[in-house]
Amino acid sequence: MRRALLLTVLGALLLLAAACAEEAGTDDADAEAEEAAAEADDESDDEAAGDDERPRVAVAFNILADVAEETFGDEVELIDIMPRGVDPHSYEISASEAEPVYDADLLIANGLDHEEGLATVIRTAEQEGVPLLEIAPKVDPLPYDEDVVDGAGEADEDDEPTLDPHFFTDPVRMAEAPELMVDALVDVAGDRVDEEALRASAEAYAGELEDLHDEVEETLEAVPDDRRALVTNHSVFNYFADRYGFEEIGAVVPSGTTLASPSAADLEDLANAIEDAGVPAIFADIGSPDDLANALAEEVDLEVEVVALYTETLGEEGSGSETYVEMQRTNAEEIAEALTD
Repeated sequence: MRRALLLTVLGALLLLAAACAEEAGTDDADAEAEEAAAEADDESDDEAAGDDERPRVAVAFNILADVAEETFGDEVELIDIMPRGVDPHSYEISASEAEPVYDADLLIANGLDHEEGLATVIRTAEQEGVPLLEIAPKVDPLPYDEDVVDGAGEADEDDEPTLDPHFFTDPVRMAEAPELMVDALVDVAGDRVDEEALRASAEAYAGELEDLHDEVEETLEAVPDDRRALVTNHSVFNYFADRYGFEEIGAVVPSGTTLASPSAADLEDLANAIEDAGVPAIFADIGSPDDLANALAEEVDLEVEVVALYTETLGEEGSGSETYVEMQRTNAEEIAEALTD
């Protein structure tokens, strides 16, 4: 009975998604017209920016753009490619929006296939000669948990396990990013930047992130050992769980990307796991749809709350997640509250 109901819900949601995609397609002509009209304004903006001799650094992921801004300050012209509140796996940009990326002195990305919708832009920029710094492969990345992510135990073409790109849920690993960014910038910009000032800034911000880790750890002390079970919209908290002593019970979408889809059997298995573990909350990222999470929460035989978090995107002013530090602090507080009530 449960499987039939979950299958019905899943089918309805997939049909709704298809309908929305078809409706969005009718807006393409209007979007192209608006884009053409905006190009004239962009040209005048480019002329005004032509006198800026600072290195241009493009960042593909808004969380890393915040880290770059904290690290570089006014030493660079920062191009934040990804707006706040969007799904980083699916977000795409137009050809005209990509032009500033191809003119950048440095491109910073999360890496490990995290920015899937921007993969072509990132690859093209690299082919055009833009130096690329991908952070995730350089901070001791973890493989996906094969009990949470379908196919995670299978080796890739190089006989290596599939690595998880979501390192940013661990402030200790993020504390390595400022120095990596400065190293890359100094390599490409040379004496166009104040290296001493940049390294001092990177050290100070890394210290702030290490303090953040201590604060998050203290906040999570309120969660008893038998409640340290996480269920998410998709697998995003592997690093968080590893750092702070939690277990990922499962994910509504049993994948490291929001672009995958669960089967009815997947949802039924997760519903059973939630009931067996007595999990009181499902954590869903604000940048991704939570329809399946809500449907699953209603289906299990206990009270389960769907808690919206900024896990893969920063929020607007007033969200409590305007910066990486604020996002991590707020998420820790929300998780502790949901699992201790």
